[in-house]
Amino acid sequence: MLAAAYPWLKWLHLVAMISWMVGLFYLPRLFVYHAEATSDEVRATLSVMQAKLMKVIMTPAMLVTWVSGILLIASIGVGGLWIVAKIACVIALTGFHGICGKWRKELAAGRSTRDGRFFRMMNEVPTVFLIVIVGLVIFKPF
Repeated sequence: MLAAAYPWLKWLHLVAMISWMVGLFYLPRLFVYHAEATSDEVRATLSVMQAKLMKVIMTPAMLVTWVSGILLIASIGVGGLWIVAKIACVIALTGFHGICGKWRKELAAGRSTRDGRFFRMMNEVPTVFLIVIVGLVIFKPF
């Protein structure tokens, strides 16, 4: 039954992954604005934006990415070291997602000691993982 659903699972996985990645690209940028904000009103607005982005878009998209990915593997029995490397990268991205949640709470509470430069550098982390993950899926190097 899963094999028959493969195209739909693949579609769902791609849509969820894109949604999750967009959030992972945007959230650290919001952190930059938050860290550099000079007004409490702007910081409050950014806190609401960050919370909604994580709770309404990013976390559900991450969960759908994981579930659909597991179902894809189960449906066609994917194997090889490339899938192990891909899963390791997705685990790392999930950890980054969790760290972003921690940073969001620190910023909202006014307890963050990180500056805009730090968050600018962190904004590049998801891009690196995306490049590696897509490369692994397309080229299956090992």
